[in-house]
Amino acid sequence: MSYVGPDFEPPQPRRSRRGPLTVALAALVPGALAGWLVWQAVGDHEGGGSGRTVSASSPTPGSATPSRPRPSASATDDTKPGTPSAPASSSSAPAASGSGSLKGKVIVIDPGHNPNNFQHASEINRKVNIGTNWKECDTTGTSTNAGYTEARFTLDVAHRMQAILEKQGATVKLTQDGDRSFGPCIDERARVGNAAHADAVVSIHADGSAAGNRGFHVILPASVHAGAADTRPIVAASRDLGEHIAGLFVRETGSAPSNYVGDGTGLVVRKDLGGLNLSTVPKVFIECGNMRDTKDAALLTSGAWREKAARGISEGIVGFLHG
Repeated sequence: MSYVGPDFEPPQPRRSRRGPLTVALAALVPGALAGWLVWQAVGDHEGGGSGRTVSASSPTPGSATPSRPRPSASATDDTKPGTPSAPASSSSAPAASGSGSLKGKVIVIDPGHNPNNFQHASEINRKVNIGTNWKECDTTGTSTNAGYTEARFTLDVAHRMQAILEKQGATVKLTQDGDRSFGPCIDERARVGNAAHADAVVSIHADGSAAGNRGFHVILPASVHAGAADTRPIVAASRDLGEHIAGLFVRETGSAPSNYVGDGTGLVVRKDLGGLNLSTVPKVFIECGNMRDTKDAALLTSGAWREKAARGISEGIVGFLHG
């Protein structure tokens, strides 16, 4: 997701704030330092666009997309045109949510954007109230220079996470599954998690920043109390969720925290995101990397790396839910 868009404003320069956040992240990743060092040894930084399509009818507004079996797919690179690939492990129907360590837990995964958004400019440009102000319903998202779209990436990672979490007994709901004509809008995405009384919600994204900007960051809700937005009850729990995800993401992927936002902590607090402002349950966004940087793009377009990313995010959720 590019910082240029309805749900974003350009990040402001930050003074160094290393300290509590860095310590918190470091405390969660005792096994991650080796992976981080490998990332740094691999090299420096570099970076690209938008839109793709899969058509279908729109579900009832405010309802979560039900789980469904997925066709098998390779865990290797997936840059060819077509529908988002599913992980190899989900070739059969997901495990029932009646047993496992996450039995009774409800997790909502929000795959950022929609492959069909670019065909519905007027609909996604419609303004919705996010409490602090009004923002466009949704955006098309970004893409790599080679045209691999953020919408394809987020849906692929969401499917992999769904398989992992359902296998552990969780009830998993998606805000969209490429099965509607556009959206849902950012306010509806929040309502899906709220209506499900989710124990955790994670919105999956990839950034569209400048070449040379690398790494991931997890976006946490700021304390907001305006209009329909009141994040005060979820700020602490959302931070806990975000810190767990950041730590496990480093460990599983070897990716370093963002070198352009977050002061090296991998954590950023935002008050301009409707999906966070309107949430009444613990929720975070994760920008898994920068699609406009060629080295990050090489990771994001790798099926094997996306499996690691899905595992890292999922294990972070599990750690949060287990306390």
